[in-house]
Formats: sequence, C-alpha cells, structure tokens
Amino acid sequence: MVTGFIKDFLTNQRFIMELAKKDFKTRYLGSFLGVVWGFIQPTIQVLIFWFVFQVGFKNMPVDNFPFILWLASAMIPWFFISDSIAYGTNAIIENSYLVKKVVFRVSVLPIVKIYSALFVHIFFILFLILMFLIYGYNPTLYYLQILYYLPCILLFTLGVTWITSSLNIFLKDIGQLVGMFIQFGFWLVPIFYSLDTVPDKFHFIMKLNPAYYLVEGYRDTFIYHVWFWEHPMLTLNFWLSTFVLLGVGTIVFKKLRPHFADVL
Repeated sequence: MVTGFIKDFLTNQRFIMELAKKDFKTRYLGSFLGVVWGFIQPTIQVLIFWFVFQVGFKNMPVDNFPFILWLASAMIPWFFISDSIAYGTNAIIENSYLVKKVVFRVSVLPIVKIYSALFVHIFFILFLILMFLIYGYNPTLYYLQILYYLPCILLFTLGVTWITSSLNIFLKDIGQLVGMFIQFGFWLVPIFYSLDTVPDKFHFIMKLNPAYYLVEGYRDTFIYHVWFWEHPMLTLNFWLSTFVLLGVGTIVFKKLRPHFADVL
C-alpha cells in the first residue's frame, strides 16, 4: 500500500493540489473575507503573544534572542503539526462521497488536508523571516534546512492521520481525543519554555516525542544555526518513529478500508 500510495502521490500531484485548494476555500466558504481568515487568525494569535510577552510581561531574551522570536520559531511549526493532525483526522468523514468511488484512492485524503494546512504554514515561514528581519537578523544558509523539515512534518503527520482518520470512522470519540492530545502535547513540547528548565531525568522522555525534533529543528534553523545532522541520535529516533507510524498507519488503513463505505 505504501508503494502504491507513493506512486499515486507523485503522479497525481496536480489533482491532490487541486483538492487541497478546494478544501482550503471550502473551510472559509460563506465568510466575507474568505480564505484570508486562514492567515488572519494565526497572525493575530502571534501578535497577541508578542504583545503579552514582549510588551506586557517584558520577557527577557532567551540565549540573547528576543523572546518573541524564540517563541514564534517554535509556535509556527507547532501550528502546522497540530492543524495537519486535527484536519487530517476528519479527512475521510468530511469526504465520505469520495469513499464510495471505487477508482478513488482514499489514502490521499489525509495528505490533502495536510497540504491545505501547508498553505498557511508557508505564509508563516515568510512571516517569521520578516519578523527576524525587523529585529535586524538577516537570512542565513541555515534557512535552507526548512526544505528538510517540511517533508519531515508531512510524513510524520501523514502517519498519524492515516491511523486517526481510519479509526475516527468507527469510533467517533477519536476526534475529541485527538483534540485533547493536541492541547496536552502543546505543553509537553518545549514551546513556551526551554528544555533546560525541565529536570534532567525527563529530558530523554521528552526527546522521544517526534514533535520535539521538529519544533527544536525550527529553532536550530532560525535561532541556534545548527544543522539537523549534528543531532544524529535525535534524527535517528525521529525517522524510526515516523516509519513506525507510517507502517502502523498502513496496516490500520488497509484493514479498515473495505468497511469505510458500509459505515459512512
């Protein structure tokens, strides 16, 4: 199934992209500003954090970087991860009419949702670069590392959403549980705080979380200027975890796929 999906994914990029564009537009259908809301809402959230922590609480710089830059460089990839998983979990239910089409490969539906979230994420990468420019930090060669971390997020969230979107059809509570775990995960990943503030005995456990690798990877790219291969054990752990998720997702999806149409 994985081989078949990769083949379909590579040969049907235009079709998948069109579905993602349609999904993104449909999400804000009927509102006056339309798809602009997809960019306004997260932007306002970042600006609120900037006002609260930089202006209100006057947080001290972290490792000689303004706190808002240190925070935003981790929040923006987390937005992408959480949105991809949340939207991807409902991908099959929201497109139930496609499930009954025999020629349609249902396994691409989660990636359509992830692509939809990617549109906003690309905007925020540019927004983040602009923030660094405003604070006087020019782009560096390390920014190219984003081209590595984007596929990392895509494959990680695809593995997760293959599992959650399949189970969500049969267990309606999955959507609620995913939302709860996303909120819980937000505080388990060091976004608002540095790992140095956590007791050493918990470091190993926190680093096992693939989301930690991705969030810290963005900080390494924009803040610390560290290449991903300089963390070989973290990189190995991430890819092992991701391939396990993709493998489990493949098995779960393949086992449950014949029963989708009956339940929907």
